Amino acid sequence: MPTPASVDVLILGGGLAGLSTAYHLGRSLRSLVAEKDEKPGGRAGSIAKDGFLFDHTGHLLHLHDPYGKKLILSLLRGNVGAHRRDSRIHSHGTFTRYPFQANTFGLPPRVVEECSALFIKNRLLGLRPPEGASFERWCRDTFGEGICRNFMFPYNLKLWRRPLSELTTDWQGRFLPKPSPEEVLNGALLDQRKSFGYNAAFRYPLRGGSQALPDALAARVRDLRLGARVLRVDLEQKIALIEGLGEVRYERLVNTLPLDDFLDLATPLPASVRAARARLRRISVYNLNLGVARGRISPMHWAYFPEKRFVFYRVGFQSNFAQTVAPRGATSIYIEISRRPEEKVSLDRLEGQALQGLRSTGLLKSSDRLLTKLWIPIGCAYVVYDKHRAGAVSTVMRHLASVGAHSIGRWGGWKYSFMEETILDGKRCAEKLLGLAGSRPAREPQGELVPLK
Repeated sequence: MPTPASVDVLILGGGLAGLSTAYHLGRSLRSLVAEKDEKPGGRAGSIAKDGFLFDHTGHLLHLHDPYGKKLILSLLRGNVGAHRRDSRIHSHGTFTRYPFQANTFGLPPRVVEECSALFIKNRLLGLRPPEGASFERWCRDTFGEGICRNFMFPYNLKLWRRPLSELTTDWQGRFLPKPSPEEVLNGALLDQRKSFGYNAAFRYPLRGGSQALPDALAARVRDLRLGARVLRVDLEQKIALIEGLGEVRYERLVNTLPLDDFLDLATPLPASVRAARARLRRISVYNLNLGVARGRISPMHWAYFPEKRFVFYRVGFQSNFAQTVAPRGATSIYIEISRRPEEKVSLDRLEGQALQGLRSTGLLKSSDRLLTKLWIPIGCAYVVYDKHRAGAVSTVMRHLASVGAHSIGRWGGWKYSFMEETILDGKRCAEKLLGLAGSRPAREPQGELVPLK
């Protein structure tokens, strides 16, 4: 297919946000999606190795929006399984149920007493986090010192790699369950099985790993170019230089690349935007995937590890989402290790520490044979919600809007979100581009299949 000299909408990135934007634009505007990899999906994709299919850490479908649910299920066409979450926390030498704040049963008695008593004390004192409180203050006032000391503080320090007093609470609303006093006490005295949180239930493709969803969406996108890395964007002239395509002129631009990476490619930028870009912070994750020659090592879907003695903060069992991602009689495990982007990392050292940690918990046995391993470094895994983020993002987005550009999705929008929300970001962006502003869906969740390019 010849490269168009110009398009109505140029979309940078063929992950879920970019693909969704193009899908919802349909034929109404001429769009082109430029994706640097040789397959669509971005971080929602999967990598095959030695009979295993590994995702970029756990990518699960949490379907809460009626339109999003209808669209995603129609795209997967029955290729989807439903699960009730089995998630645990490992601390004090044992596994307890998630979330920690509502499930201290099974921990040492002194820990149970400390967590529940100090939670109730806060409630009796009527403590409430003040407006604008840091994440550290919010946790302490919301959960009490015991829960914070035994889980909230060590876990989040391990994930975010910075003082929690530097973080805001803008990200955590739906992601951190806030149990009632009755639920906290029940979870201290009983092995309660009540579900908490937005991810208590999830779906996952039966076949094809996480890659199945972007593949299904990409098959409905008319002009997707793979192996097309964006090299430079002139926001003033509205020209992008794209590897393999050359110069592409556009009327409107949609960016889904990490916002800081995109700004490093874009010119010209006013001083205020350059200063805002310098205030954007991210966390990198090193994802070690293991294929183990033992079936169903654990019934868990994933587990959290707050203690310093473990190098990882979370471990998941992808083959418990769908057995088809691993050979018969084998288990696939993903291990997540957080680092600041500027930190030097030795993968060999991290691997040794990760394997030692898994063996110390009993999840791996000394006799277990590793069939394969795969490191997937994720340079931009989480955006940091510090006191600079909101102002910096606002400054950038105002400027981009003034030059006919949108930046959307988890990383383009510089936020914390999940896959359904990313797809809905694309829908909303398409509606703006079409002038609908949400008055009706840009496209209903069906449509003709076109070849995946």
